[in-house]
Amino acid sequence: MSWSTAAVLGLVQGLTEFLPISSSAHLRLVASFAGWPDPGAAFTAVTQLGTESAVLLYFRREIAAIISTWTRALWTPHLRRDPDARLGWYIVIGTIPIAVLGLALQDPVEHAFRDLRLLAAALIGFGVILGVADRIAADRMPLENLTARHAVTLGFAQALALIPGVSRSGGTITAGLLLGYTREAAARISFLLAVPAVLASGLLELTKVGASASSTPWGPTAVATLIAFIVGYVVIAWFLRYISAHRFTAFVIYRILLGVVVLASVGAGALQPGA
Repeated sequence: MSWSTAAVLGLVQGLTEFLPISSSAHLRLVASFAGWPDPGAAFTAVTQLGTESAVLLYFRREIAAIISTWTRALWTPHLRRDPDARLGWYIVIGTIPIAVLGLALQDPVEHAFRDLRLLAAALIGFGVILGVADRIAADRMPLENLTARHAVTLGFAQALALIPGVSRSGGTITAGLLLGYTREAAARISFLLAVPAVLASGLLELTKVGASASSTPWGPTAVATLIAFIVGYVVIAWFLRYISAHRFTAFVIYRILLGVVVLASVGAGALQPGA
């Protein structure tokens, strides 16, 4: 991978990670349309360390309060009812599904799930589901109303993002809307729930960077990750402002149109569906 290719893919990662349009799908598609090799699941996971670092920076006070209160609550009983302590446990609970399924499905995640036909179907199908959820959403519950049962549901929704095209934020936001949370609350829990899963996945995949002649070298991967961090931070701030006053209609339309274009391109032979 060249430095310029890495820079473009880092920009794509930063722009799409927090929007409900699937960053992994866009990395795969940009490479395909540009005639570049598939950057692969390892490159995607490592560059997500950049965008997740943006989450850590943007929500640093909120995350610090959650970690501090949750840790102290382990030996201080009266703190266990504190909202931050409970949210810490819910994030742990919600991370279990993607951790288990991610390990169990590691081979298909890196190969079969990256087929462009599956990717396009996921873009369209889950775009429609997001649109329906956005229309019928009660849009009333704050993040403080999160329960263990809802955390598990959100965790399984996040695990669907193992399939490129579903979208980690799209899956959890859709589930959050269907459960009755406000758009901003659904987005916030989506960002917070992703932290342990993305960090663990990225650190695990770090061992594969530069490990062979066919893998992405360290230099370009580092550049892509840095760009993803900078752009991702800006996107978080913009997205939270946007959804406070807008529905997800624009993202739904975009997903469906992109999915149709991909299916048509594969059908016409312009794109090869396999990695």
